[in-house]
Amino acid sequence: MDLPVIAIVGRPNVGKSTLFNKLVGKRLSIVEDTPGVTRDRIYAQCEWRGKTVRLVDTGGIEPYSGDIILAQMKRQAQLAIDSADAIIFVTDIRSGVTANDMEIASMLLKSGKPISLCVNKCDSVGEIPPDFYEFYNLGLGDPIAVSSVHGHGTGELLDECYEHIDFEGREEYDEEYIKVAVIGKPNAGKSSLINRLAGEEKVIVSDIAGTTRDATDTVIENEHGKYVFIDTAGIRRHSKVEENIERYSVLRAYMAVDRSDVCVIMIDAQVGFTQQDSKVAGYAHEQGKGCIIAVNKWDAVEKETGTMEKFRKGLENDLSFMSYAPIVFISALTGQRVEGLYDIIKDVNEQNSMRISTGKLNDILAYATAQVQPPTDKGRRLKIYYMTQPSTKPPTFVCFVNDAELFHFSYQRYIENKIRETFGLKGTPVRMIVRERGE
Repeated sequence: MDLPVIAIVGRPNVGKSTLFNKLVGKRLSIVEDTPGVTRDRIYAQCEWRGKTVRLVDTGGIEPYSGDIILAQMKRQAQLAIDSADAIIFVTDIRSGVTANDMEIASMLLKSGKPISLCVNKCDSVGEIPPDFYEFYNLGLGDPIAVSSVHGHGTGELLDECYEHIDFEGREEYDEEYIKVAVIGKPNAGKSSLINRLAGEEKVIVSDIAGTTRDATDTVIENEHGKYVFIDTAGIRRHSKVEENIERYSVLRAYMAVDRSDVCVIMIDAQVGFTQQDSKVAGYAHEQGKGCIIAVNKWDAVEKETGTMEKFRKGLENDLSFMSYAPIVFISALTGQRVEGLYDIIKDVNEQNSMRISTGKLNDILAYATAQVQPPTDKGRRLKIYYMTQPSTKPPTFVCFVNDAELFHFSYQRYIENKIRETFGLKGTPVRMIVRERGE
């Protein structure tokens, strides 16, 4: 069973993300003075009194806004409220009770969920300012004075939330869940893919490029297994990253790769492969993640005989450094070949976690060196004494040799290919570490 969920809601710019970051102890949410910078929900774990909950930071609610993004933010906040065990309603003592606060309070009361009223920005120590008592007018019980910047009152706030949560019979997610980061350029269809896989609207989908600014988690359990899909902000070229908000978004996309097991690299079939796609894939490769190349919007491409094979060969050439990655052609819009991603992800994760015994490795090593002699230099021949695998994710092999300089890259690649021929290792990079005997 999942962790209890506490949703943090409120109108824009009352300090929800600052409070979220203070409670989880990390800078996960984007914090910026610009109202509305947290567009999607953000999930993170928070531990208090020896018990862990999942906090959800939401975009600011603008009840009467006609703006497309703000309207979708309101819908996202409603989704978070619906899935929450308890709600923290954040208000701002500096602006007092506003009409929007009254509307949000009314919306929250209709949800029937337990609500803790947080009056934020009470930064001064000492007596509570007289304006604090105005918040009783919201009809949500006793407000709690909090300073999200300094941390004052946060313990009392969590105590209040915990009183309404049943912790019995709940278990944290375990290693059975495969964490999948969906990465790529803005507007490649990452959010649409996750919504198609989940069968419901989990993340904002819009034609406006860059609508996903934060990374969001979507948990899916089905006949294929248990998955956590992480939708990330599109990674742009640095020259295109102008707003501070965009800088944080790119950083969060890279952080999502770091905490994932498998990366699905989305490529827009209508745009084709770009240099930025190479950088996105390169980061996942460098981090040793299992990788899948998903060519999206394939339904919108005009086809003739050999179109797919031609596109595939072009990608294999452009992504020659990760020739191990399977390439799939999908359409998140129509669902074409999307269901097959589950089994591919599971397979790639298993390959990324594969451990090969030292005995089997050295049998392959003996066979490979008998077929192709190790290189020589100035009469001195490379000797590979033995090979072992110290770690997985990615599979990492250490070769003990007489002279590391003789073990050229080309021969390392030859040994790697022999290992792949025997054990597969589809979808995962392989690390080769060379040690001279005695090191």
